[in-house]
Amino acid sequence: MSKFILLWFFPLFLFLKSARSDPRATQAAMICTNDTAPIPERQTFIANFLAAMDAVTPQIATRKYATAVTGTGNATVFAFGECMRDLSKQDCDLCFAQCKTKVLGCLPFQKGTLGGRLFFDGCYLRYDDFDFFNQSLSPQDRTVCGDRDFGRNRTVFKDNALRLVRNLSSTSPKNDGFSAGFAVGEGNVSVYGLAQCWEFVKGPGCEECLADAVRRIGSCPPKEEGRVLNAGCYLRYSTQKFYDNNTVTDDVGQNGGRRGLAIALAVTSAAFAVVLTISAVAFCARKKILTRRKAASEKKQFGALLATVNKSQLNFSYEVLEKATNYFHDSNKLGQGGSGSVYKGVLPDGKVVAIKRLFFNTRQWVDHFFNEVNLISGIHHKNLVKLLGCSITGPESLLVYEYVPNKSLHDYFIVKNNVEPLRWDLRYKIILGTAEGLAYLHEESKLRIIHRDIKLSNILLDEEFMAKIADFGLARMFPEDKTHISTAIAGTLGYMAPEYIVRGKLTEKADVYSFGVLVIEVICGKRNISVPSSSISILQMTWDLYGTCRLCDAVDPLLEGKFENEEASRLLQIGLLCVQASAELRPAMSLVVKMLTENLEIPQPTQPPFLNSGSAEFNRKIPSRNFNSLPAESNTQSSKNSMTQSWIEPR
Repeated sequence: MSKFILLWFFPLFLFLKSARSDPRATQAAMICTNDTAPIPERQTFIANFLAAMDAVTPQIATRKYATAVTGTGNATVFAFGECMRDLSKQDCDLCFAQCKTKVLGCLPFQKGTLGGRLFFDGCYLRYDDFDFFNQSLSPQDRTVCGDRDFGRNRTVFKDNALRLVRNLSSTSPKNDGFSAGFAVGEGNVSVYGLAQCWEFVKGPGCEECLADAVRRIGSCPPKEEGRVLNAGCYLRYSTQKFYDNNTVTDDVGQNGGRRGLAIALAVTSAAFAVVLTISAVAFCARKKILTRRKAASEKKQFGALLATVNKSQLNFSYEVLEKATNYFHDSNKLGQGGSGSVYKGVLPDGKVVAIKRLFFNTRQWVDHFFNEVNLISGIHHKNLVKLLGCSITGPESLLVYEYVPNKSLHDYFIVKNNVEPLRWDLRYKIILGTAEGLAYLHEESKLRIIHRDIKLSNILLDEEFMAKIADFGLARMFPEDKTHISTAIAGTLGYMAPEYIVRGKLTEKADVYSFGVLVIEVICGKRNISVPSSSISILQMTWDLYGTCRLCDAVDPLLEGKFENEEASRLLQIGLLCVQASAELRPAMSLVVKMLTENLEIPQPTQPPFLNSGSAEFNRKIPSRNFNSLPAESNTQSSKNSMTQSWIEPR
């Protein structure tokens, strides 16, 4: 019965107007030119670029294409944008808004280029330093073929695809530069296509551009999808229908019978069509409401952020920060993380600072920026990197921190370029400082904060090798009346606590676990991945050595024995306490600080998670209090996560 219904309604879907909202903001290619802007004119060029983007946006909203010329001389910016003709106004606006954000990747302050083209499947944006408005072909034109081959009857598929794109290329110039349709061959092998010339390419120019596109796209079949991205036009075919039904133009001559049958079935099924239409309209209306609510929420958050910045007078001029870094020159780059790149800068008053450029390719930059400014600007501690300010009104978002000259722990234990191994007294000092910084975040500050990303690269060292916790982009406030927070998992594998990985259960004990991993890494001089020439982690190695009372064997050999055995054993035992599988057994960071500064007795740790069972020698020395299974509440999730093969908790 269900198959019969599907066959009955299939022709209706060919004629109903598409009700789904799909701006097709999928990037097909970004092409940046190789010319480099002279340093004196770069700032002017950027200003003209921003003015051009401001000029094209209202034109897109009005007529779905736009041209703009801003500036004079060598800093003139020519810009053009257009949406695919089948897109609705709303989808066109959405596509172009995302296109404007992504094209920043070609700007001089990003790549050192003076021009760029960004092709989305629903819209196109180009800017350059010369008049390209009559250009239909260029050396930078590109062919993009899909990854998957058509699985059956490839010869028929290839014939259909090439016949379709040839037909589209011949009809588009006669149809105001646009056509879309599909072809069906033997064995119901279907292929869909779309051809469009840009608004400034007409008549012979459109014909020339699409003829070149047909020749180029012939290299793609039997791939299921192919695109040609020319300076003056766009051509695409696919096994999946991607265009809006409002513009369907059936391609092959054999479709007349199919069309008549479809119309007959549509008429007899009018009642069902009405029901489907009403449902689709209701769905779109609900989606629109949800989208507006989400946008309003983000706008409210961003507005609150602006108010925070203005109220606290944290705002720096973008131009000042750009100049401070010599226009973000690579020689000033200090490092790069998951959220952005960090540069050394010198302010006009001579003060040295660190400037982070947030990656601007997803909405996560708003969360990261909000966390840094809203959470961290109001707290101060000797073991936290101080936020000095930010730039929020320029073409990209920047955060300004105090400059910490002795790099990060990552540079001493992983990179190891031009750095001396850290002495034992410095390692102890760094571990204590990190513990004090976390204790402040968890228990002493006016806001209860979980960092969520404690690791080697986020512990910076000042001129006296005092530890400074950095990068609060993933930080979360932890309300006093909550026992835990349920949140999407974020952080760095190897440092994340088991209850957080398996259940998304976040407490300050997740930071304690990360701290424990970091302690063992600093003492052992090895990363928590594997020991060289071995398949075991340093947690496994340290746990096994603890069981045989040989903890000092784990200490970094680069120290050449220049450390106190008892002190090293205490630190490693504290590290093992912090990485226990049970969050409840891990000590609070304030207690860890006392263990490091006072002669407190250190409890016997239980086994860390994700390890093999303890050695026979260990089991003879210490009675087993563990069992190799997850708690009952986690059994379902553990079966889905290969990482939880041996989470051992005490009874």
